[in-house]
Amino acid sequence: MQKAQIVCIGQAVVDCITIGITYNGESRKSARAETITLNAGGDALNESVVLSRLGWKVRTLCITGEDLAGEVIRSSLEKAGADVSGIRREASIPTVIADIIVEKDGSRRSINSRAIGLGGYRVDPALIGTPSLVSLASLFRAPLDDPEAVLSLAQAAKKAGAILCADTKIPVYKKIALSEFAPVLSLVDYIFPNETEAAYYSGHTLTGQETEKDFEEMAQVFLDAGVKNVVIKAGPRGCCYRGQEGNFFQPALPVKAVDTTGAGDNFVSGFITGLLEGGSSREACRMGTACAAVSIGSVGTTSGVDSRDRVRALYETYFR
Repeated sequence: MQKAQIVCIGQAVVDCITIGITYNGESRKSARAETITLNAGGDALNESVVLSRLGWKVRTLCITGEDLAGEVIRSSLEKAGADVSGIRREASIPTVIADIIVEKDGSRRSINSRAIGLGGYRVDPALIGTPSLVSLASLFRAPLDDPEAVLSLAQAAKKAGAILCADTKIPVYKKIALSEFAPVLSLVDYIFPNETEAAYYSGHTLTGQETEKDFEEMAQVFLDAGVKNVVIKAGPRGCCYRGQEGNFFQPALPVKAVDTTGAGDNFVSGFITGLLEGGSSREACRMGTACAAVSIGSVGTTSGVDSRDRVRALYETYFR
């Protein structure tokens, strides 16, 4: 097992991505699509692959079944150069497969089954080691939906002296309140909810007309829960930062969206890169913005970002 600079913990799934549906007739019993593809995905996998391509040594801690989908996940991670020695294989559960529908404007919706609960299996904290940064890549969704299990992972990360990041999810088959994870959140250095997740956990109602003040109010709920820095991913509008370096809003880059699946994971990977390279929170947000912009130009969660040079070139074009 190699010494990792970054450890990514969370979901690894196979996505069936359908783009550009056109229904045949009023009955809608049949339809055409521009493309239907299978891609390895999930927050932990996406971050692991993109971060590996950005030049980092990454270890992935996740859970799969011993099935074809599990092999797709392990193969994708190995091909990217990630360390897969921490993947737990369980014959008693199916690997998670998600159905992703991408509309012609690039927006998406997903369908998940009960397999997303991973049978209640958990990740071993002893596998974290001594990295510079640990990412809880799918906080609030299995295997990161049990407060005590996640606290053990967070404590192991902080004991190792690592920066602790968390990307959030909305649970599918259960309800979770921030208060249940208060001990975990007090250890989190950076958290990355998207606008839907931020609204869900803060109790706000999204209207589509949110102002910077609205995002700041949502972010404050996470700060009040103990998180040190909050970055709300607001899709085509950009991102809102609120934390130890003040408040600011970083606009998204003006690029054409082909597929937004995984854009948030790419943003987090870019942010982590900027952070570990010694940048400020604003510089890290800009690196995340550049990484997300590259990703949405291709179909699939990890197809766009093929090297650090490609992201850096876009960063230099807009931010230098």
